[in-house]
Amino acid sequence: MRSTPTLPLLAFLVCFSVPGLLNAQYFRNSDYWKTHRKEVAVGMGISNFLGELGGRDKIGSPFIWDLEFSQTKPALSLGFRYYVAQLLSLRINGTYGVLAGNDNLTKEPSRQNRNLSFRSDIIEAQLCVEFHPFQEQLGHYHDLRGVKGMASSRMGLYVFAGVGGFRFNPKTKFDGAWVELQPLGTEGQGLPEGPEEYSLTQFCIPMGLGVRRALNKTMTIGLELQYTKTFTDYIDDVSGVYYDRDALEEARGPLAAYLSDPSLGEVAGQTTAGQQRGFSDHNDGYLFLKAQIHFKIYQFRSSNKKYRTRIRRQKIVF
Repeated sequence: MRSTPTLPLLAFLVCFSVPGLLNAQYFRNSDYWKTHRKEVAVGMGISNFLGELGGRDKIGSPFIWDLEFSQTKPALSLGFRYYVAQLLSLRINGTYGVLAGNDNLTKEPSRQNRNLSFRSDIIEAQLCVEFHPFQEQLGHYHDLRGVKGMASSRMGLYVFAGVGGFRFNPKTKFDGAWVELQPLGTEGQGLPEGPEEYSLTQFCIPMGLGVRRALNKTMTIGLELQYTKTFTDYIDDVSGVYYDRDALEEARGPLAAYLSDPSLGEVAGQTTAGQQRGFSDHNDGYLFLKAQIHFKIYQFRSSNKKYRTRIRRQKIVF
């Protein structure tokens, strides 16, 4: 009786294919991410201020409940991400934005009468930890068209928090020119019985979340929302109470006295010395919403050309 080659052939195919499948799964789920663990991110979006000036037609409220959408300004960012584990990454990021607020945008009587306004460029640097509970995967969709097998997940989600520092410089417009407010001490900073002078460089805690969509093996696009908690109430140069206007004029000049109180005079006694000018119980904050492009920096784990060729061939996942 003639022996059939079916069983030996089947055994040969199993021995040949199982290691390949295991390697494919290895590169997909265990070790493949290490060759794509570095990323550069470029972002463009908007910024908005959370503080005393402007806001809704009501008495000032903390956090986003007083957001003034008309004061939305541009923002740009550049960052670098490094995956320390498959779902955990560190990133350093720099962001430039513009923050602004204006009391003439609200119809709340006391805020409108106060008539203060500001604008400030802001530069932020941060170091954050990111957690990626849902991560875009590199499957056959990205590697070979028409191949059936393990489907890729093109969407990802991450959350982040960290520490940082930022630089700001509040200004207001007077006679068509932008005037720096911090040197004027508009609330009597540095003067007798006045508050301490505030620094234009401050510590912050950025936090937020983002979504990503893979375009191919090395590029993703995404949208990120960041809220930054600060430890200063002077981003808009408004925090405490009105300082004596005559004493301020004598110490800092007439421009400082006027910009400390450009009120409309419609609420009697509102701006006399010692009356509330800001709300020092709540520090200022700001938001960034950015569309981003992430570029993965492919890194071979060996300089050996044969090994690198083998890596390329085994990237196809079934």
